[in-house]
Amino acid sequence: MKWLIIPLLALLAVPVHAEESKIREGSVVVLPIEGEVSEAQFYFMRRILKEAEAAKASAFVINMDTYGGSLGAAVKMQDALMKSPIPTITYVNPNAGSAGALIALSTRRVFMAPVSAIGAAAPVMGGGEDLQETMNAKVVSYFSGYFRSAAERNGYNPEVAEAFINKDKEVKIGDQIINPAGKLLTLSAQEAVKVYNGKPLLASGIADSLDDLARKAGLNPQEIVKIEPSGFETVARWITLLAPFLMMAGILAAYIEFKSPGFGVPGVIAAICFLLFFFGHYIAGLTGFEVAAFFFLGVILIVVELLFFPGIAVLAALGLLLMLGSLFFAMVDYYPAQPLNLDWELVARPLVNLGIALLLAAIGMMLLAKYFPHLPFFRRVILSPAISAGPALPVDAVVRAPTLNVGTVGKARTILRPAGKADIEGMLVDVVTDGEFIDPGASIRVLRVEGEKVVVGAVR
Repeated sequence: MKWLIIPLLALLAVPVHAEESKIREGSVVVLPIEGEVSEAQFYFMRRILKEAEAAKASAFVINMDTYGGSLGAAVKMQDALMKSPIPTITYVNPNAGSAGALIALSTRRVFMAPVSAIGAAAPVMGGGEDLQETMNAKVVSYFSGYFRSAAERNGYNPEVAEAFINKDKEVKIGDQIINPAGKLLTLSAQEAVKVYNGKPLLASGIADSLDDLARKAGLNPQEIVKIEPSGFETVARWITLLAPFLMMAGILAAYIEFKSPGFGVPGVIAAICFLLFFFGHYIAGLTGFEVAAFFFLGVILIVVELLFFPGIAVLAALGLLLMLGSLFFAMVDYYPAQPLNLDWELVARPLVNLGIALLLAAIGMMLLAKYFPHLPFFRRVILSPAISAGPALPVDAVVRAPTLNVGTVGKARTILRPAGKADIEGMLVDVVTDGEFIDPGASIRVLRVEGEKVVVGAVR
């Protein structure tokens, strides 16, 4: 199974984006938003914004060319941009329509290409049709608040921002009407930079290129680092959506591996599930490799406990806490340049995802323990012929605990770590030790019977 794991480990060990290594202190990071605004673009932007913050970049520039898209994704982008301590700039090159206008208002400054436009953010249905009157009024009222909030926070005219989305909004500066009621506001580059009462209507200036923008914004054009998305961004979105099921599958596979001898298919599946989980959340910008390192440190502590210090439980408990904590923090949307404030909004989704995974895994383990041992495939996984000792026993020879007497001697049929199967008086019995590992074929003695559980120990 090495051919399955080695490529994944190599994939995790190599930077996914060559451009990211160029981001350093003082860099002017340029990120494109092109085509339809979507959740995938939000994940991409969030990850690069966090890396720019961690590297102490001098500015974060959005090179925008979009006619719009998901207002929900735009609101998420707005939240991320407005929290960032890095100076943020939008370069409308050449379109910032609909959701793009909201993103632009979320940055500290806006520059326009010579031929460009911004505005016309009225909400529509997915197919482009107008919303029903009542629903349209609700959506316009709700998102108008976001537009005004972003505009006021960054020093733009909130009346202009509201007119982008609300066609009933009249914009008037002094005696001059900028936009009449009954018309959605869209500004050309020249209109956006026009000065009223000593202040531009919206944009700080017109720039012919990114280099020209850098100079006009007081930045160093030599420090520009352009970032491009990869196909991994879409994969990352699906991985984050399926996070509870990846965790559940990894936990169940690890449980089967623990119950079976040696290292086989279940262990490989568990490793792949957890590698995909951390890899996807890294690409989505939610975590770094240090969180995955803590997870695998937890795995190592549990293995060390089982192999060298069985029964102590301290190392295993610490390892389990590290693993669960790593799974949780891998899903927390934390920005490195901001103080870690674990409020409910930040931790709700990670807690729900982790809770769903643990609940489903617990149900799965109960079903595995009760029903699956009688399935042919599961028996082949649990009782490998390579490690069995003594003559084969029929499956229906498995006996229940109350028929056994304390002190009865038998032999381990599988490795006991600490659970497994033993041959006692010609019968196949499910047994468990007090924590010690016992090799197959070793002599064992029944120490006690607790309900359905048979506790055994090695005969020394």
